[in-house]
Amino acid sequence: MSSLINLTVFKKFLSSNTSGGILLFVCVILSLIIANTGLASGFNNILQTTFGFENDSIQLKYSIKAWIDDGLMAIFFLLVGLEIKRELVEGELSSPKKAALPILAAIGGAIVPAIIYSVLNKGEATFHGWGIPMATDIAFALAIMTLLGNRVPASLKIFLAALAIVDDLLAILVIAIFYSTELHYTYLMYAAALLALLVAFNFFGVKSIWAYIIPGIFIWYFIHHSGIHATIAGVLVAMTLPTTPDATESPLEKLEHALANPVNFIIIPLFALVNTNITIHGEMVSGLTTPLGLGIILGLFFGKAIGIFLTSWLCVKSKIANLPELASWKHMIGVGMLGGIGFTMSIFISMLSFKDPVFIEEAKFAVLIGSLISGFLGYLWLSALSKKKDS
Repeated sequence: MSSLINLTVFKKFLSSNTSGGILLFVCVILSLIIANTGLASGFNNILQTTFGFENDSIQLKYSIKAWIDDGLMAIFFLLVGLEIKRELVEGELSSPKKAALPILAAIGGAIVPAIIYSVLNKGEATFHGWGIPMATDIAFALAIMTLLGNRVPASLKIFLAALAIVDDLLAILVIAIFYSTELHYTYLMYAAALLALLVAFNFFGVKSIWAYIIPGIFIWYFIHHSGIHATIAGVLVAMTLPTTPDATESPLEKLEHALANPVNFIIIPLFALVNTNITIHGEMVSGLTTPLGLGIILGLFFGKAIGIFLTSWLCVKSKIANLPELASWKHMIGVGMLGGIGFTMSIFISMLSFKDPVFIEEAKFAVLIGSLISGFLGYLWLSALSKKKDS
């Protein structure tokens, strides 16, 4: 049967994602160095510098930080949306049997961390941050999985990629439903009309990428002013991009291929550089033991591992799905640990959760610590399994 999706593009996507994870880590370290030296003040002044255009009708003048968080990250979400659609068309989410394990494991891996955080923060001013430990960072998680090489089954990498993609979709839904501000329905109607136009383009076989990108920019503008977070525009536009019924490279694949390197090597590292710019002080370290800090760290490490493992176990035991090929239950524990690397999306939700800058900084620091613990211990666990197998 002819392939709907050219899998070469997927391999390039994974490759750039994992390489991007290494650059992402470098940018985190650089950002922390800047924030804790004499460079901090000058760097923050640069981030608050505004540019753009505005008049009585159009508002497009924002700080550099806002352009990165709301503008460039919309392109990141566009790439995520393209990947989600491709996996739905053909891939680990294309049939109920294939999709069951990563989808249900991702749901379990999102619910348990949210419960842990909510229980610890019940009645606290920080309760609204329950969405922070729900996310998995695909770049970091796959980078660590790649460092393990052939010491883990290849099927485990595919499972983790599919799980992280579903996880991203859940995070997008959480942001859209729970972390959006007051809605302005006129702007939403404009965005909906343009989205309907893109759906019509798809239906009538319009293949030009620019026919989707140019209206997509206006959709971003209208959603940005509607009260829903602007990054959601990227996902909506991605879902309208057409695929092809054979191995011919589709507009979806062309755009995904064009965006993969800029997103993984420029946009996500820039986001990390700007948003892990955390000046570490005593109160922040002590904040790791507050309900906020503990909720995030325990949610990411224990919540993700327990949620992914337990849901997978229930799926397999009830014969809804099968374990990834050559993978054991001990491997699934390790994947659960790597799922606790929340980084990019968790930091993003942290900024949407609170207005108090102290809470935001403490949440970012807790995300950083929780992600490091999850990544480090996940790597050691899976590495130890391969050594035990070889001995």
